[in-house]
Amino acid sequence: MEYQRQKRFIINVLFIALIALLVYVTLEYALKLFSPFLIAFIVAYSLRRPSRFLARSIGLPYKLIALLMVLLFYCTIGVLISLLGVKLISAIADFVSSLPPFYKDQIVPSLSSFYGEIEEAVSRMDPTLIPVLNDLFTQLIQSIGELISNLSVKIVAVISGYASSLPILFIRLVIMLISTFFIAADYDMLIGFAARQIPDRFRDLMRVIKRYVVGTLFVCIRSYALIMSITFIELSIGFTIIGIGKPLLIAVLIALFDILPVLGTGGIMVPWIVISAIQSNYSLALGLLILYMVITIVRNIIEPKIVGSQIGLHPVVTLVSLFVGAQLFGVIGLFGFPITLSLLRHLNETGAIKLFK
Repeated sequence: MEYQRQKRFIINVLFIALIALLVYVTLEYALKLFSPFLIAFIVAYSLRRPSRFLARSIGLPYKLIALLMVLLFYCTIGVLISLLGVKLISAIADFVSSLPPFYKDQIVPSLSSFYGEIEEAVSRMDPTLIPVLNDLFTQLIQSIGELISNLSVKIVAVISGYASSLPILFIRLVIMLISTFFIAADYDMLIGFAARQIPDRFRDLMRVIKRYVVGTLFVCIRSYALIMSITFIELSIGFTIIGIGKPLLIAVLIALFDILPVLGTGGIMVPWIVISAIQSNYSLALGLLILYMVITIVRNIIEPKIVGSQIGLHPVVTLVSLFVGAQLFGVIGLFGFPITLSLLRHLNETGAIKLFK
């Protein structure tokens, strides 16, 4: 009896390890390799029902409507991305060009004023420390100047790197566009062929997984939309109280930036706090710091609860999956890990698989 329990435990551990390995390989390698075809399939799947509805309503062949819908979709997305790209490149160019003047006109005078206050306080305690302070201040100014220059160079290098990868990106986009046309036109035939290759005993399981993953993905998107809305409300109220100009616009931009797993709200708020403190605007720096702490605490409390309650996971499990997924795979892991754990829980509860009691 003890041997059977040990054997069952080892089999379950190996099965879970195999699933974890498959998830890792899929997220790390397979998604990058087959991403044009995966995106093409998602677009074709999303446009399938509108295309069928229009084909029945207008009386035109389904393939023609599907091809026109794909063309309209990509034209719309292309125009939006082009407009946003032009705005983004212009904003980055303005930011890079404004860094040296900002450093010269804002940072250096603020640091000089701050240093003058420190020097005056130190001179009253021990005047012999003044030469040491002068050397430290000179080194600090040089280091910050080099940092600003290196930052500008790195930004330009990153943009140049993206520009050099445009040919490969263009090829991937063309492949994705052509694949979407073919998949949309022959969606039922391709899905039917793939379904016939799956053994009968796995076919029902695949249908359950498909329905659950699609539904859970929309639930996750809705959950993060709610979290971003709460962050936007907190930022709007906080900026209004502090007296920031255009609080709603700035709150929207930071709330959108908040979805990034590594940077998040702190990617904007922390540099803003530091710059305000350097400029001796201590009241603004303190207000931003308090607002950032409130947002961080509230998010760490509500994110596991909202996401976990929507996908059926305990808040602790949700928090662990969010952290591990974000650290390993970024945004994809942020969604992929909780959905995978939720799927395993659902399959275990429905009896499709047996992983844990």
